[in-house]
Amino acid sequence: MTELIQRILPTVQKPARYTGGEFNEVKKDSKDVRVRVAFCFPDTYEIGMSNVGMRILYGVMNQMDGVWCERVFAPWGDMEDAMRQHDLPLWALESQEPVQNFDMIAFTIGYEMCYSNILNMLNLAKVPLRSSERRGLKNIVFAGGVCAFNPEPLAEYIDFFSLGEGEEITPEIISLYDKAKAGGWSKEQFLLEVSQIPGIYVPSFYRHEYNEDGTLKTIIPLNGAPETLTKRIIENLDEAYWPTKMIIPSTEIVHDRANLEVFRGCIRGCRFCQAGFSCRPVRRKSADVLYRQAVETLTDSGNNEITLSSLSTSDYRELKELTDALIPYCEENKINLSVPSLRADNFSRELMEKLQTVRKSGLTFAPEAGTQRLRDVINKNLTEDEILTTCANAFSGGWNNVKLYFMLGLPTETDEDVLGIADLVYKVIKTWKEHAVNKKRGLRVHVATAYFVPKPHTPFQWEKQIDPSEYLRRCKLLKDHFYSKSIEYNYHTPDLSRLEAVMARGDRRLGPVIETAVRNGAKLDGWDEYFRYDLWQDAFRECGVDMDFYTVRGFGEDELLAWDPINVGVTKKFLLRERHRAYEWKVTPDCRQGCAGCGANCLLKEVQCDA
Repeated sequence: MTELIQRILPTVQKPARYTGGEFNEVKKDSKDVRVRVAFCFPDTYEIGMSNVGMRILYGVMNQMDGVWCERVFAPWGDMEDAMRQHDLPLWALESQEPVQNFDMIAFTIGYEMCYSNILNMLNLAKVPLRSSERRGLKNIVFAGGVCAFNPEPLAEYIDFFSLGEGEEITPEIISLYDKAKAGGWSKEQFLLEVSQIPGIYVPSFYRHEYNEDGTLKTIIPLNGAPETLTKRIIENLDEAYWPTKMIIPSTEIVHDRANLEVFRGCIRGCRFCQAGFSCRPVRRKSADVLYRQAVETLTDSGNNEITLSSLSTSDYRELKELTDALIPYCEENKINLSVPSLRADNFSRELMEKLQTVRKSGLTFAPEAGTQRLRDVINKNLTEDEILTTCANAFSGGWNNVKLYFMLGLPTETDEDVLGIADLVYKVIKTWKEHAVNKKRGLRVHVATAYFVPKPHTPFQWEKQIDPSEYLRRCKLLKDHFYSKSIEYNYHTPDLSRLEAVMARGDRRLGPVIETAVRNGAKLDGWDEYFRYDLWQDAFRECGVDMDFYTVRGFGEDELLAWDPINVGVTKKFLLRERHRAYEWKVTPDCRQGCAGCGANCLLKEVQCDA
């Protein structure tokens, strides 16, 4: 650590964010390293260190001979101010060396509102922002994560994108770079070669042309680049790398516990959910492998809590077998086992009783819509009776707190659907009065509504986003119908969700907007303390880009979409069929009840979808 950093640390919040030196971090002798990778998470330390994907790829890269991967996080505002004041470039935690000294700079992007952080981190690192400004092989910038499934807003800044799961493709990328560096290749030659790796998208190898009305006219591949790029997946999770030696953070993080990924993908088909479609097909780990990984992780880390994680953990087929094995071990070692992502239609009171033998914590469910009609539109496959029966079981078992999450602005939503949320909440309260065994503690119903954001690679990718003023009207309508003191209601402000929708469905014309906003001070947009909508509005005006074009306009079904060249496995034909079924109020059963023909099975070579 430099003397300057040591002088600055006492002046900022949470200095442990910037020091490194944690238990299980990877240190290597630079003399033995041929390729150095700065693995950047475009948010703060406590968010990035909670990210399972970053932990996996950190281990994958550091297992490679001659490769050293180090972590980099976005600094909090006070540290950024000090860095700029002292002309101190962004550094990596393990070696404390500047990011600009690294061969490759990798970003993982899971949230559109991190786009400003990516450019801001490059700027802090004194690395040229645009791909065209970075000459030679040094500072090759690449990115992955769910947001890479529409890479176009960042096309001018990222040299190439890695599509899908990274355990196999990342070593292929690094190995090719190692070869290129040893062979003295030019950057152009390296990009030509890396574009031939399945799942790699090089934006500069595609030309976008537009119609007079601003819609996309054509996407032309250049330099032999493929017309369609298919994401990469890991078929056998039992044999895939898993970080049982996790880095132990030096300061509190958001999810300060061990994680166990039970499966990938989702059997459900909620028509608004990007992860549910883009992460298909379903692949699960076996219970015995998970038990072994849990014990190894907990023994090495000393954590007193472990979470079973997935998009819908209660859909894991071997959940009972796994928890039956883990619960005795956790009780013996005083470890808390948590199982989030439960669904109201398969809630197990028996399981929850086992997990929470001391104190009944709150339950969380996401009905998403207040009426059965609208739940059928979004294909939630959840009935009011299932919701209330689940609540009755929970209340009779001693639970007194429940959180309910909904969205406002869903396609076809009416005021009747909005008021249906209030009606459902009052039925939950009535259910508590009828079934609660501990009424002295009282009931708390936390209700939260989010502003619907249409996302790529979903049946709702063509939908309009309602106007912000209309969203706020619906929030007020709902709030005015909450009379009980047992209800706590929160709703998302519309500005951030509107900007998220623009970034999610944006194209290359957004690049200058992001750059302008960052130049004017935009950063850490996912944090209320720093998000400034006025900076973004000014940037859109300055660049002559209309936000409404990407939000309230909606997209035509025959319109060429910026992300159309990217194949996540689910076909466009299937997404259109699901959209039409939504407008007919028709549900599509989950994968276990019958294959709906989404197309994701085509990504598998040896096994069928493990739903």
